[in-house]
Amino acid sequence: MSRKKKWFLLLFLSLALSVFFLKLDPIIAASDDIYSQIKILSQILVYVRESYVEEPDMKKLIYGAAHGMIKTLDPYSQFMEPKVAKEMKVHTEGHFGGLGIRISSSQDGWITVVTPIPGTPAWKMGILPEDKIIKIEGEDVKDISLDDAVEKLRGKPGTKVTITIFREGMDPFDLTVTRGDIPIITVTGTKMLTDSIGYLRITEMNAKTIEELDKALSKLTKEGMKSLVVDLRNDPGGLLNIAVDICKKFVGENKLIVYTQGRKFPKREYRADSSAPYADMPMVVLVNRGSASGAEIVAGCMQDHKRAVIIGMQTFGKGSVQSLLPLEKDASLRLTTQKYYTPSGKCIHRDTSSPDEEEKESRDETTAESKTEKKPKGGITPDIVINVSRETEIALRKQEFAKEIADAKDRNKKYDVKKSTEPAKEELKDEILERGIQILTARDILIQQ
Repeated sequence: MSRKKKWFLLLFLSLALSVFFLKLDPIIAASDDIYSQIKILSQILVYVRESYVEEPDMKKLIYGAAHGMIKTLDPYSQFMEPKVAKEMKVHTEGHFGGLGIRISSSQDGWITVVTPIPGTPAWKMGILPEDKIIKIEGEDVKDISLDDAVEKLRGKPGTKVTITIFREGMDPFDLTVTRGDIPIITVTGTKMLTDSIGYLRITEMNAKTIEELDKALSKLTKEGMKSLVVDLRNDPGGLLNIAVDICKKFVGENKLIVYTQGRKFPKREYRADSSAPYADMPMVVLVNRGSASGAEIVAGCMQDHKRAVIIGMQTFGKGSVQSLLPLEKDASLRLTTQKYYTPSGKCIHRDTSSPDEEEKESRDETTAESKTEKKPKGGITPDIVINVSRETEIALRKQEFAKEIADAKDRNKKYDVKKSTEPAKEELKDEILERGIQILTARDILIQQ
């Protein structure tokens, strides 16, 4: 392309961008300041394209400008390149094509299997926790990023991928696995804690969550559940409509669950149905600093309607609605357009204008009877506050992983797996869960008297 044509193309692009933005709003059209700012962007593009020391990647430039523009808004708005947009769709739809393993990076640089997901191709092929994937399709994957590993392992259901496994005490061996449709399980740990107290954990909220929740509740009911612990700790939320549907299982009478409102969006209320299948089920809901968005909607609704006792730590305070807007070339814009409000009118969203202060508050390990009068902004304050250190939370999570690994190994006794000779460590107590059990047990005792 000649130099003259290049200049003409860039000039056309600059004018097109200017006209596009000017048409967005009459106010913008009347603002010389806004126009001049847009002109700066187009001038930079021209200068870089024509004068930078090396030939620039124009796609990278445009994407970089988009990232920078959106980053100035808030922590949750995001310009998503095609790869990221595709991954977002996977999480909201609740399934993907792959092997069915949870993986992590080990200190030696290899991809390590945390656990295979029950019923998946990896599970059926006998892949075990702590197996190390050292090659994918014959290619060494030492020091590969988790994102790149996931991209290589995932694919259309029915297609095959060959991985090389290193298992302690054995020579490396190849496994050719046919990818399947892998569900992202969001309702986990379903079990009876006592003869009458049921338990379930919701890890996130996607299109499959309600179906999983119905199955879990039905299972617990058949096993004699009279009261329920719903664990929302470290649940980052997900789809708004799913959070609302979760509440509808426990709240009826057309009560207000949550409402949203934004600069360009009028107030919109989300209400319960006339009746709820578990409206009379005694409940406690567990939360912590990792409970956000949809998890906070559920906790806030239950608290405002005095439907459950909320136990744990101050929640994260992510109470904003992100609209997903399609862009050219399969990119997307995740844009904050509204905020959530609990039935009592409380804004869940925390003020991010003073991040240092927020972080200071999030590190505070004092109890509800703290001497300070300052309250964290946003989020849900539990009815019973039990602050747990980050170290304890990490230790509890490692303890859960250890149990998963032990269970998976026990299910695969046909494989030669070395058993640990180390003495069993004393189990760390989960204070927040223990308090929930105590409350529900005390209630049962009082009712019987």
